[in-house]
Amino acid sequence: MCKVYNSVGCLTTVKSHLQRHNINDFNSLNEVLNFQKNFSALRQQIISNHEQLIEQEKNTLVAEISQLDSSINADRTYFENCFLKDIEDVKQKLDSLSISGNLNFIKRFINYVKKMFYKRKVQDLEFNLDSKVNYAVGKLVQQHQDKTNRYHFITSNFRDAVNESCVKQIKELENKQRVIDEVNNSIYGALGEHKVVKELESLSDENILINDFALTFHSSIYNRQENDYIKSIQIDHLLVTSSGVFLIETKNWSEKSLSSFDLRSPVQQVKRTSFALFKLLNGDIANYKVKLNQHRWGDRKIPIRNLIVLTNTKPNEEFQYVKILTLSELIGYVRYFKPMFTSDETQEISSYLLNLNDQKYLT
Repeated sequence: MCKVYNSVGCLTTVKSHLQRHNINDFNSLNEVLNFQKNFSALRQQIISNHEQLIEQEKNTLVAEISQLDSSINADRTYFENCFLKDIEDVKQKLDSLSISGNLNFIKRFINYVKKMFYKRKVQDLEFNLDSKVNYAVGKLVQQHQDKTNRYHFITSNFRDAVNESCVKQIKELENKQRVIDEVNNSIYGALGEHKVVKELESLSDENILINDFALTFHSSIYNRQENDYIKSIQIDHLLVTSSGVFLIETKNWSEKSLSSFDLRSPVQQVKRTSFALFKLLNGDIANYKVKLNQHRWGDRKIPIRNLIVLTNTKPNEEFQYVKILTLSELIGYVRYFKPMFTSDETQEISSYLLNLNDQKYLT
């Protein structure tokens, strides 16, 4: 099986975009696609789940309100009895002062002060009895009121209660959809690139596939013919074989996309990348030159074959310097060319390109 390096570029773009927005619950491209496909059903499922939760809450509230009724009545009786006992204790102290025997003036005065104190205390306790009982059960009464209000709200405004309950999850779901939609083109691009990778994996292990080859140059490469200064290049796939290097750009375009003027021409992208790559491979701009076996006729060059692979349909037109293929034509086209490099030379070329790709920046 063909040796494959790097994830496809569009997939890397999708992963990075999702991670920047703290979306980490997708493990594959198919999971993302299933999310898009099932978005409406997922949204409805959230609503259905919260309808059940609100219904359960309503039933729970009925039981809790009934329990609070019992607790409030029991506590009210308990605290009322406690406070009445306090009053009775003070009255007994008052009665004991009233039956005191012969006392001198000072003791009579002290008893008088105590009687006035206890009388006032009894009056205060009796006057504040209800408020003290209400205070003692106040927290339970407030809980009862809150739960009763909630129950009435749910029964009268069930749909509003459901919407309030699920609003956070719905917003998270819609935000996830919005973020994914922002890279929709990359998602479908990654699908196309995966198809090409799967197709090329059927080649023997003497072939090397480098996905998402990208390189930036310290000094721009000047293409005199196009009057173009090339500062950076990126291509979906580089396939290194014994018959040369295949530069492959994948497009998962529909027939409608092919006729759109809004999409950038992949032909120009492939041509400028091919020009820079040819300079790199054939030693014109790099400090290192790929070591190939000598030929008595002179220096050998590494041919670069420019391909655009369309996974759905391809235009009827043909273009200079670039071969347009469908996915089903790809393997046959690659195998058409005769070998011109040994296994060691093929490995030398791929190692050089992998090293460049790891550098990302060429000084």
